[in-house]
Amino acid sequence: MPSPVTAPWHGRVRDPVFWNDLTQLAKTALAAVLAWVLATEVFSLSQSFLAPWAALLVVHATVYRTFSRGLRQVTAAVAGVVLAWAVGNALGLDTLSVAVVLTAGLVIGALPWFGEEAITVAATAMVVLTTGFSSDDSMLIERLGDTAIGIVVGLLVNAAVWPPLRRRTAITAMNRIDDDIGGLLTDMGSRLAVDYDDDDVAAWVERTRGLDGDIDHAWALVRQAQESSRMNPRRSARDLRDPRRSRDLLQRMEQAVADTRSMARTLGYESASWAGWDVEFRERWPRLLTDAGEAIAAADPRAIRAIHDRLNQLVDDLGGDGVRTAQWPVYGALVINLRNMLDAMDEVAAANPLGQPPLPLDRLQQLGSRGRARLETRASRDGDATPDP
Repeated sequence: MPSPVTAPWHGRVRDPVFWNDLTQLAKTALAAVLAWVLATEVFSLSQSFLAPWAALLVVHATVYRTFSRGLRQVTAAVAGVVLAWAVGNALGLDTLSVAVVLTAGLVIGALPWFGEEAITVAATAMVVLTTGFSSDDSMLIERLGDTAIGIVVGLLVNAAVWPPLRRRTAITAMNRIDDDIGGLLTDMGSRLAVDYDDDDVAAWVERTRGLDGDIDHAWALVRQAQESSRMNPRRSARDLRDPRRSRDLLQRMEQAVADTRSMARTLGYESASWAGWDVEFRERWPRLLTDAGEAIAAADPRAIRAIHDRLNQLVDDLGGDGVRTAQWPVYGALVINLRNMLDAMDEVAAANPLGQPPLPLDRLQQLGSRGRARLETRASRDGDATPDP
């Protein structure tokens, strides 16, 4: 078991999002360094800083985005270089020329075609102008060459060196949501077993809003995972090109959260009359809610179906004597909410945990285990082959 000091790091190294971000960071640094080496050592360009600068610009979270935004970034960087050369030739290097470069760069970048590259033109132009401007035409060619080297290296590194698939982040986000839904239901059931008030209801509703935000984030990650499969040469990218399964699971989670919020609001409207509810319903309902939360958090489809049967039995028991009270509409609303939630989360539980490739440390452990197994098998074979004295 990790110590309290190492526990945060232990959690990070087991987090797929951490490894995904770390891999992308390493690739970005690799692209920048390679661009610098090519510009300085291979082509011996005198102003090589634009090569790593351009490489940093084009390495994105997905291969598709690298190429789809590459043209805009190339144009923005080239426009910045040309703008700096033109203003430098006309005005030289002083405060006025810097102001003109920045203003013109921002105006050009504001054109709708540049989109998210609005500042790239001005930033590139200012760097080029202030880091050793020369009116020599060859300097313009060299700096365009630096920029081209960085762009090409960035594109090739992101496409050829472990092309990113954003499935880890999407899967991790989705796997956490059902745990949080189950935790909320468990807390609601535990509180209802004692008593509750309007503050409890407000807290439950606020937690459903937080879950809505988590689901929206998961939707964005699923879309990014699908995008990461486009133009990606890895074989595993094929499975991400059709995200119907992920969409179905997220829609079910949305349904569960909506029913949880509806249940919380119904309880809020009826908090003053809670003590006057049917004793059997008031005792059995919180237990059902708690058990449902635990089953959903544990991703146990069998337990979820068992709670579904218990819910039906509660309805039969309460309605068997033919007695109807003023609270029956409220009971019915809560029953429908929980039934919808169980139906929605049954499929989510069956799919959980969503499979994903092993982490780098897991791969190393698997390779080590296979190596030890081979050695043990070989040693056993050699022992069997040794003749008895």
